[in-house]
Amino acid sequence: MGLIAQLLVNTLQIGAVYVLFSLGLTLVFGVMKVINFAHGQFFTLAALLIAAAMPELTVRFALPAWLDYFVCFAAASLAVSALAAVLYFGAFERYLRDLIGSFILSVGLLLLMEGIYLWVFSGAPRVVPKLLTGQVSVLGGSLETQRLVICGIALAFTFGLYQLVQHSKLGKALRAVAEDREAAMLQGIRYRRISFYGFMIGSALAAISGGLIAPLVAISPSIGNDYLSKAFIIIIIGGLGSIPGAILGGFLIAAIESFAGYFFDLSYATIAMFLLVMVFLLVRPQGLLGHAQR
Repeated sequence: MGLIAQLLVNTLQIGAVYVLFSLGLTLVFGVMKVINFAHGQFFTLAALLIAAAMPELTVRFALPAWLDYFVCFAAASLAVSALAAVLYFGAFERYLRDLIGSFILSVGLLLLMEGIYLWVFSGAPRVVPKLLTGQVSVLGGSLETQRLVICGIALAFTFGLYQLVQHSKLGKALRAVAEDREAAMLQGIRYRRISFYGFMIGSALAAISGGLIAPLVAISPSIGNDYLSKAFIIIIIGGLGSIPGAILGGFLIAAIESFAGYFFDLSYATIAMFLLVMVFLLVRPQGLLGHAQR
């Protein structure tokens, strides 16, 4: 039981960030019908900004590591959100519901932004100082205190987004546009405004995910690509445009990584994920909780 509990705790910790990142991607697709391959670059930029700024903040002000981190986390999230707004009005707004145009645009932005990150931050991996020390027992398994805190923050953001989408006026407008744009516009919903809100929320979630992962792994200018590929797997399994599907898919992929990685090897876990995607594309292309595209 101790081993199973430990693997379940690992699943919860890994899955919390996967879910948050995937929710941003599926929200953008659901509202704008745009597959944003540059989504991972917002994730990367937030992590790189935190990794670059924290040492400077520590030297100048000698604050506790956790306080430095949250200051950098807030600043990085705001900076990435500002960049997302510029890219939306400067580029993405022209390709609403245009899969081919948005595909070319977002792939171009991915390559451009990754090149800029390499030029500005260099290719050397960066490490964020440990925020908290110690271990905590959860469900019979052991977890680092800082990982537990970050997992809790990710789950809180996920719960907040779910409540926003399900119960707020903005959330209802987002769901209406995702379900049927024309009908939503006939009801007085301003499609372009709602698309902007959806894009900004999705981009902010990518930035928050990157900020949360920064203290846990080495940060490089290409880190977002790995998370982006997993996010696509998650939303294909869960269902394109489905928020509950992204949550379910995120924890399912985390479970595969945790259990298969322990009993076999991470390479087998990767193979299992891609085989699962192939099965879903053949048998149920709309995913677990998605709807068939009309």
